[in-house]
Amino acid sequence: MPSDVKNHLSGIERRLGVVGKEHAKCKVHGDYIAVIRESGERTGCPNCREKERAEEERLRKLEQFVCAHRSRAKIPRRFEGKTFADYSAKAEGQRKALEICAGYAADFGDHLKAGRCMLMLGKVGTGKTHLAVAIANFLIHERGISAIYRTVGGIIDEIRSTYDGGKGGEAEIMKILVGSDLLVLDEVGATKATDFELATLFRIINGRYEQCLPTIIVSNLGPKELPAALGERCVDRLRENGGILVPFDWESARSGVKA
Repeated sequence: MPSDVKNHLSGIERRLGVVGKEHAKCKVHGDYIAVIRESGERTGCPNCREKERAEEERLRKLEQFVCAHRSRAKIPRRFEGKTFADYSAKAEGQRKALEICAGYAADFGDHLKAGRCMLMLGKVGTGKTHLAVAIANFLIHERGISAIYRTVGGIIDEIRSTYDGGKGGEAEIMKILVGSDLLVLDEVGATKATDFELATLFRIINGRYEQCLPTIIVSNLGPKELPAALGERCVDRLRENGGILVPFDWESARSGVKA
């Protein structure tokens, strides 16, 4: 920076309380001119301040998104605060599942572009829903990405309620289910699938497949049993383009809890 710093102050600057200027140096961005005010305050690096403003604006928009998206996400109260940090990973299988799920969330931009789905299958009480919701929570709260949680039974009940004059309409429900960046579909295969259920699930999964949008399936079934609950065509679509299978084959965490 040249040594002839302009210390001349305009009338506007003086009215704003500026009493001088001086050379300053930012460790990151190098030389700049610091403005000195009557209070003795010296302005910092303008480039750093611009980054701070950008981050403040990002956080403001993220907060607005989270508030607006919370009701649409419909994450149950029991799971709404679940994160990767509070998942208990003591066994090797648990640590591997945590690593895969955290990686899926961190690299979600790539999975979104590819429409890459995830199948979280295995025993009851092994933390499948916890990790699935942790992915959704990370995307919502850290990235501002739309992620919603639904159970199969909840979807069927919600759609059927519209036939009796319930709030909203089937088309509106399907628009949300098919259009969200991520859908976590839980309790797949919890009950014997009816023709209506299979047809509805195909509409959702195929609709998301056509839009190249990822779906996470959470089920207590194994890979060979899953087609009976979803249909072969749905499973085939979920596996396409490198669909990720995460097995949960350890014992339930609830088994050691005394009744």
